[in-house]
Amino acid sequence: MFQPTDEQKELIEGAREAAEAYLSETAKDDDEQERFRPDYMQALGEAGLCGVQTSEDYEGLGLGYLEYAMVLEEIAKVSASYAVSVAVTGLPQVILQAYGTEAQKNRWMPGLAQGQLLGAFALSEPDSGSDAGSLMTTAVKAGNEYILNGRKFWITHGGYADVYVVMARTGGPGAKGVSSFLVPKGVSGLSFGKKEEKMGLRASPTVEMILDNVRIPADNLIGQEGMGFNVAMSALDSGRITIAAISVGVAKAAMDAAADYACIRQQFKRPIIDFQGVGFMLADMATRIESGRLLVHKAAWLKDSGKPFTVVASMAKCACTDTAMAVTQDAVQVFGGYGYTREYPVERYMRDAKVMQIVEGTNQIQRLVIARSLKHERRI
Repeated sequence: MFQPTDEQKELIEGAREAAEAYLSETAKDDDEQERFRPDYMQALGEAGLCGVQTSEDYEGLGLGYLEYAMVLEEIAKVSASYAVSVAVTGLPQVILQAYGTEAQKNRWMPGLAQGQLLGAFALSEPDSGSDAGSLMTTAVKAGNEYILNGRKFWITHGGYADVYVVMARTGGPGAKGVSSFLVPKGVSGLSFGKKEEKMGLRASPTVEMILDNVRIPADNLIGQEGMGFNVAMSALDSGRITIAAISVGVAKAAMDAAADYACIRQQFKRPIIDFQGVGFMLADMATRIESGRLLVHKAAWLKDSGKPFTVVASMAKCACTDTAMAVTQDAVQVFGGYGYTREYPVERYMRDAKVMQIVEGTNQIQRLVIARSLKHERRI
């Protein structure tokens, strides 16, 4: 778990090379222009990076979450926006692999795994974020169809995705009334509102999703009615590992940039890394990143082993996203005034890091999950 195998090293190197080849040249410009390039996702898919965790039966690599985390870390070192895009298009694959029918899997998973199709996940609403069980979007059965109405917020790939996993209410109030559906691109009544003007992840589009009498076949129901909340939570548990891995990648990129700069930047005729105020800061960065990576790998290993991983995934998400925020802030500090400019990438790393503390369940929610597990262990 702690020392990559030869096969994992090869995968890591391949991910690093693909990310550098496809993403690095335009990363700064795409961030400034808020430009998303679907052809980059196709290129990453052709390199095998969009379906790492998906079964070979559906054109994926058939590997585990440990390998998935390693790949996402490498992509995030170059572009957090596209690392998030790979993770988000992976969510429908994770959900379908666990809950989908054979027809649903055959229809969507190969294209998603190969990067030919884009996937999206639609849970949050204007008044339903951390309290996901209070969502108000409805799905009413009408013969062999469901009719969906409502609004979803914070939809990555909104307007670009080919298929959306949408959580909607089919029953009474609370989590037990929620079901999960596949909504394909272009269906009548599906539209998108404003594109969010974000602090970070600016090359990854985030928009409002509007469902106005959207009719989909009843066969687009994932699992059974009333299973939607469990589907969403299982996906988010897995997603916390991916966000943690992406955060490690962002932090590592920031630390590398800061360490390189500290070795060449001189003041008082000495490299600034020789001053304890800077050198110790970099040492703390390296220690926190290494600790976070080990926690990510443990959570992924537990998931791959079929063991309970929810609490460790929450720990990894909480620790690694807090680390990314702290490390990127310190990286800007190491660069001094230069770090506050767009000439160097550390200001982008810092902006990208902030949202990691919010998505896939805020870090306050992660701490709540961890605290509840401590209480449960004591059977209080």
